[in-house]
Amino acid sequence: MRLFKLAAVVGLAFTSSAAVADPVNLTLSGGNPGGLWSLLGAGIDRSVKSDDGNSVVTYQATGGGFANIGLLGGNRTDLGLLHDAEAQIALQGGEPFQGPIENMRAIGYMYNWAPMHFFLDQDMAEEYGIESIADIAESGAPIRIGINRSGNITSNVALSMLEQVGVTEESLADMGGQFVRAGANEQADLIQDGRLDMITNGIFINHSSFRSVDENNDVVLLSVPSEVIAATSEEFSTGTMTIPADSYSNQDADIDSVALGALLVATESMDDETAYSLAQSLVNNIDEVRAVHSSMAQLSPELLATPSVLEFHPGAARAYEEAGLIN
Repeated sequence: MRLFKLAAVVGLAFTSSAAVADPVNLTLSGGNPGGLWSLLGAGIDRSVKSDDGNSVVTYQATGGGFANIGLLGGNRTDLGLLHDAEAQIALQGGEPFQGPIENMRAIGYMYNWAPMHFFLDQDMAEEYGIESIADIAESGAPIRIGINRSGNITSNVALSMLEQVGVTEESLADMGGQFVRAGANEQADLIQDGRLDMITNGIFINHSSFRSVDENNDVVLLSVPSEVIAATSEEFSTGTMTIPADSYSNQDADIDSVALGALLVATESMDDETAYSLAQSLVNNIDEVRAVHSSMAQLSPELLATPSVLEFHPGAARAYEEAGLIN
């Protein structure tokens, strides 16, 4: 009996020591202070601390995904949050990059449920018979369309989707309309004040800015042609998501749209053990990340390990393989 107990203790000590890894000490470049990405940074930090109290992930506020790609490309940060569409542009060397950024490696998918929304003033929609973004170009409506500021990927995606259905800066001007650059919260204020007729953004269903728009304005959610969704996915590596009927006041049918996602990304220079430890902590302590905001409740280990436009870092891939999440 004593021998059995001694063997069990020795075995436990061996298992525990084999699992011990050096603490991680990393800098994560995200987005604006107080935004979702800063909350994700706090959740990621808590997940690594749950496995090792000496580990730390320090959040660094930046201008967002494009800025983070620049930092990763220059090896000036350890980790960055970025949209899948931004990663696709970077791999191709598209604007704002001077050439392809090829040193990025995925640690995990954080979310993929931020659909593009196109809200139009209900009176204008009824007057000009607009139910889909495809109706705008031929409607003759003098629409003032709010799109996100330059440098935000949702503006790239919105402009591409609208251009595919014949809506350009020139065609809008011919009808007496225009594009107006404004952030999500600013768009909500502008349409409420009657200075915009339509707003666009890629953000979670019932995000606070859209709730405000829905509650304070008579707006309708325009549908998106399936061919536009397919072409946008080809261009930006985006996904597809259904905005369920009755998500908003005047929405009586499901609407399919393009969906943006966000990735946690390192570079190929991160050593395998650090990437392994980070991914393993995210899987083991995923509730720490889920808890940062109600919109993250859908995050799962399976989503973390979902392939994207970027290759997994070998260390992260090993963690997901051991967890039975990828082959």
